Amino acid sequence: MKKEKKLKGQLGLYMRWPLYLTALLVIMNAVIYAVSKDAGVMMLVFLLIYAVIAIFLYVYNKPMVYTELVSFATHYGQIQKNLLKELELPYVLLDGDGKIVWMNKEFMRLTGKKEDYSRSITTIFSELNRSILPTEEQTDVSVELSYEGQDFRAELKYISMDEDGESEVVFGEKAFEGHLIALYLFDITEINRYIRENQEQRLAAGLVYIDNYDEALENVEEVRSSLLVALIERKINKYFNAYDGIVRKLEKDRFFIIMQEKALTQIRENKFDLLQDIKTVNIGNEMAITLSISIGSGGATYADCMEYARSAMDLALARGGDQAVVKTKDQITYYGGKTQQVEKNTRVKARVKAQAFREIVEAKDKVVVMGHKLPDADAFGAAVGIYRAARTLNKRVYIVANEVSTSIRPMLEVFDEMNGGEQLVVINSAQAKEIVDRNTVVVVVDTNRPSYTECEDILAMTPSVVVFDHHRRGNEIISHAVLSYIEPNASSACEMVAEILQYFADNVRLKGGEADCIYAGMMIDTDNFMNKTGVRTFEAAAFLRRCGADVTRVRKLFRNDMGEFKARAEAVRHAEVYRGFALSVCPSKGLVSPTIVGSQAANELLNIIGVRASIVLTEYNGKIYVSARSIDEVNVQIIMEKMGGGGHLNMAGVQLECSVDEAMIQVRETLDQMFAGGELE
Repeated sequence: MKKEKKLKGQLGLYMRWPLYLTALLVIMNAVIYAVSKDAGVMMLVFLLIYAVIAIFLYVYNKPMVYTELVSFATHYGQIQKNLLKELELPYVLLDGDGKIVWMNKEFMRLTGKKEDYSRSITTIFSELNRSILPTEEQTDVSVELSYEGQDFRAELKYISMDEDGESEVVFGEKAFEGHLIALYLFDITEINRYIRENQEQRLAAGLVYIDNYDEALENVEEVRSSLLVALIERKINKYFNAYDGIVRKLEKDRFFIIMQEKALTQIRENKFDLLQDIKTVNIGNEMAITLSISIGSGGATYADCMEYARSAMDLALARGGDQAVVKTKDQITYYGGKTQQVEKNTRVKARVKAQAFREIVEAKDKVVVMGHKLPDADAFGAAVGIYRAARTLNKRVYIVANEVSTSIRPMLEVFDEMNGGEQLVVINSAQAKEIVDRNTVVVVVDTNRPSYTECEDILAMTPSVVVFDHHRRGNEIISHAVLSYIEPNASSACEMVAEILQYFADNVRLKGGEADCIYAGMMIDTDNFMNKTGVRTFEAAAFLRRCGADVTRVRKLFRNDMGEFKARAEAVRHAEVYRGFALSVCPSKGLVSPTIVGSQAANELLNIIGVRASIVLTEYNGKIYVSARSIDEVNVQIIMEKMGGGGHLNMAGVQLECSVDEAMIQVRETLDQMFAGGELE
């Protein structure tokens, strides 16, 4: 049953105003009757005649007014419909579920659908599913989509046909109540093309450094050295010229480059193959040439891009060279870095850093030393070396260690025995926060990540922060350090500290137990001097031996209890080889320091023939600790970086917050992705 239609708004008021005027005349008639009865009666007669005529005209004209309104609305609606139908903008109406109700000619031409097509809009544009359709709360939705090689911006609008939901609209034989959805398609193909062209034509600035320029020329006859330099420069120029880049030589071993973003994209797709190509330059030089490349991209100005390039080069050099680093405003990407950095025999840098460190310590009253969480022998041994250097200057020194693992407990006992009468030395984080003030030097050893330190809070409590580390730098760094000595080619933090001690002061005298602790840290990180050792490693070891380090005492520090030995053997027994990687889980139940045992198990697995690298998972304190080790075939650092960790070429790790099974799946997936992407071979 059809509902009675009523005239509303201004039109209804206009039609009823003669009736409202009758009420006014009745009041006026009453006033006149009070003045004169005869005049009132006469007025009443005319009032009745007026009322009859007004009612008659309202009733008689109402159908004709409706007819005229319907005729006008129909004519107006037809004009609107024709305009929409002929509109050059693709336009379609949808019901509340996303089904097509009506479409104009341009939409039909674009999609190839006929007028009677009434299926869901998702069958044409998969991006437009029901979850993104506009609602009464969110009436406008904008989505970018692609269709047959064209880009569109889809604007969807919620159309309510009546506030009370009583009105209906008819399309063909169907009537729709409540609301519809209007969809407009704006072609943005041309705009997107111009945007891409603009981005591709933006300039990126970069730097190229020859890592081992002097070392390579030392091994070449003098008459052939100029030929070697010419071949290197030719390789660099030819490579970037192929991408329409410009190369300019700044110094004998440094180059400045500029290129378009389009060229940078192609170079990134080829994974900076110049890094490998440059190693083929050989005219009798025993040492392969390696490069460090940094690119700054996406800056608001050319100066910003250049600043990004300088920062990226600092990262590339701090990570050992032989790699490319691309830095944008929000992201840093690494390429290469798969070979061991060539060790430099000169110790000039160590001497300069030692003198700078002495000046910093002399200006302060206290020194607080800390390593990474769950400190190992290298971190604690390096802290002991810093302790002795500061005590030489009669400064109060404290070592932060929250948890004492079984690996450093014997070293701590030796250290306490040697220095127990002087002061409280080993403290926890809470005590450190009370001690540190602006007149304190905080020294961080064996890590350069603030989140990995024993107490990150104290880094912000003093302006004087010093970093000594042998791990490659990552994206997270201690940015406000007044002195940062990061040497990725060093075997251990203890080696670096041993060199610092030789130049720190003439009167530095290590006690026998202190020398044992530093020597022990070197032995652990070099796997008894079998891994990542160089000339400077043995020179540092010789210095410690002269200071009283005893190999027999150090060996006793490394002895394990039966539980740890069995856990390590269990990890080795259950290991499986996956793509040349030995993967295993180290049991942690009943162990005081399961992470140390896990890293020891990872080292043990490298002794198996056919194992290129090892990855061992250990569960401890609600986290999964991953230890990755290799000899020379694989750079485990780039694997751990993919998972959010870091380290250096032969020794790296990461901490994951998940289950052991999930962590193992993540390890396998990471290896699969890196093999598929060519990052591992």
